[in-house]
Amino acid sequence: MQRQIWTILLAGALSTVAFDLFGQGLSPAFGFAKLAPVGLATATLKTVFGSIPKGAGDILHILTGMFVYSLGYLLVARPIQQKIIPRLHWAITATAYGIGLWIFALYFVAHLIAGNPPFLGFTGITWVAFWGHIVYALVAVYVIERGPFADKAEA
Repeated sequence: MQRQIWTILLAGALSTVAFDLFGQGLSPAFGFAKLAPVGLATATLKTVFGSIPKGAGDILHILTGMFVYSLGYLLVARPIQQKIIPRLHWAITATAYGIGLWIFALYFVAHLIAGNPPFLGFTGITWVAFWGHIVYALVAVYVIERGPFADKAEA
């Protein structure tokens, strides 16, 4: 149990850093859109609760990346994959999970909760978010499946 907790924390921390580095650093450095996950988190909280304290969007973004999305892989994506195609390579599952995260973030959260256009109107930020969520999932799933606390018996 303790090993799983450390795995979730490490996977969430590293993948959130990778997501932010890609979406807020590398993407704009190469002339593409800059992600604003804290802005989306803040808008979502304001839609749901009205007035919110400063920093609440940052907290939601960090906690979602550190815990919720890593747990989502362990509790939802991985069990489904293991029931349907048990020998599927972890990177394929991670890529599919990243696309699922992108759909969740840009349709369910950004559109249905925060009131933005679906997938933020399929602008440049949409595609940076697409690749950013895949990067997040690849890093998280790598740490979970192959990282220092993982059971490396599987390929």
